Amino acid sequence: MTTAQICIMISIVVYLAAVVIIGVAYSKKTKNVGDFYLGGRKLGPLVTAMSAEASDMSSYLLMGLPGLAYLSGIADVGWTVIGLAVGTYLNWLIVAKKLRNYSAHINAITIPEYFSKRYKEDKKILMAIAAVIIIVFFVPYTGSGFAACGKLFGTLFGIDYHIAMIISAIVIVGYTSLGGFNAASVTDLIQSIIMTIALIIVLIFGIQSAGGWDAVMLNAKSLSGYFSLTNTYDAATGGSSPYGALTIVSTLAWGLGYFGMPHILLRFMAIEDPNKVKTSRRVATVWVVISMGIAVLIGVVGNAMAAKGVIAPLEDSETIIIQISDLISRSGIVPALIAGIILAGILASTMSTSDSQLLAASSAASENILGGLFKLKLSETSKMIVARVVLIVISVIGVVIAWDPESSVFGIVSFAWAGFGATFGPVMLLSLFWKRSNKYGAIAGMIVSGVMVFVWKYVIAGLSDVLNIYELLPAFVIGLVVNIVVSLITPKPEKSIVDDFEDVKKMK
Repeated sequence: MTTAQICIMISIVVYLAAVVIIGVAYSKKTKNVGDFYLGGRKLGPLVTAMSAEASDMSSYLLMGLPGLAYLSGIADVGWTVIGLAVGTYLNWLIVAKKLRNYSAHINAITIPEYFSKRYKEDKKILMAIAAVIIIVFFVPYTGSGFAACGKLFGTLFGIDYHIAMIISAIVIVGYTSLGGFNAASVTDLIQSIIMTIALIIVLIFGIQSAGGWDAVMLNAKSLSGYFSLTNTYDAATGGSSPYGALTIVSTLAWGLGYFGMPHILLRFMAIEDPNKVKTSRRVATVWVVISMGIAVLIGVVGNAMAAKGVIAPLEDSETIIIQISDLISRSGIVPALIAGIILAGILASTMSTSDSQLLAASSAASENILGGLFKLKLSETSKMIVARVVLIVISVIGVVIAWDPESSVFGIVSFAWAGFGATFGPVMLLSLFWKRSNKYGAIAGMIVSGVMVFVWKYVIAGLSDVLNIYELLPAFVIGLVVNIVVSLITPKPEKSIVDDFEDVKKMK
């Protein structure tokens, strides 16, 4: 191992040790499942904002987005970023405070439990369906994070992909199972800071290495369609293809996903003071816009670096930041330590999402299926043990799913994002803003949209170019329509449900 690799490893080990220490510290403050899954609703505005966005900005921020921009230019990634930025702002604006108040009013600590109590669905069918959906889509989502870690260490140190992935999973499971929601939230804040530092350093170094900003722009403009929002660059042919209006609308639909993301919605439920949501919204939106913008620019800069010969053309475009970090590390001990911080940023982006997903999936399995559907009566100590065991089992399944080193981080995230956005988004919005919605509409909408995500992606999208759009959009719309229609043709909600809705509506 070279001196540079040793320095990088030191930075990463220090970072990993820090997050485990945080987990140990918060394990002493985690007394019950309410603390474990929701932190006792004690998150401050800054931690809420950065925890929500760090858990949102998974490995696709430092790997998926730069890789896509490097490969095909700014059209695809640009419209995705715009959709995500708008979705982030709207989610904070219209959902955050309302969900915090509603979930506290009905005493719900998980998303499936919120749906069940919101509609007073005593048979727990709605809770069970929501819990199964969380497990189905979060397991591969978590696997994408493990895959990112495997790519990181495999590319940098030549470590076997599978060994690197397993070690990363053990660390993530370690601090999450120890400290629960509070540990995940505090480490998310730290991880967002590290991610920001990593992005800025890589961008500045990359521009200098490529010969300056003018050289970066000259390279981008020399590639057909690369620097356009209406065309996309084809690296294989050197030509371009149109990025039409339908594709743009489809890509913007990424923003719809926010209304159904359990790990983000849980942050809203955990806010200590609902009146400070505005502060959280401003912090979150500004950070998201800046971080995603820098990530896209890194892909553009990386392409210029490859064109100049500073780095070799990439076989896997998602490793662009890893390659730039490796280049930084060759300049001395201090740059190597800085490179280690950058690579810790990739770990941070992965871990901040994986820990939140593991908690959400664990709560779905232990609280909502075992406790809610099957009504297992367990002591608080037993519930904590079950929660941690389920978390470990889900992690193992995630590792199995990500076992293929050729798996695409962006591709896995894209499908899971569509699944949550389509199944939970319409139900969440209607539950908060339409008092006529009922349990029958919620169940029907959730099932139909969940099935449609799979059907559209694997059957309908391949029938013609017109239908080849992001599955989130049609599944979301169909789920919304089904929910409304079924609610209207079935009995109205009982008076107690409407009374809860009106009580929450009056809250300031």
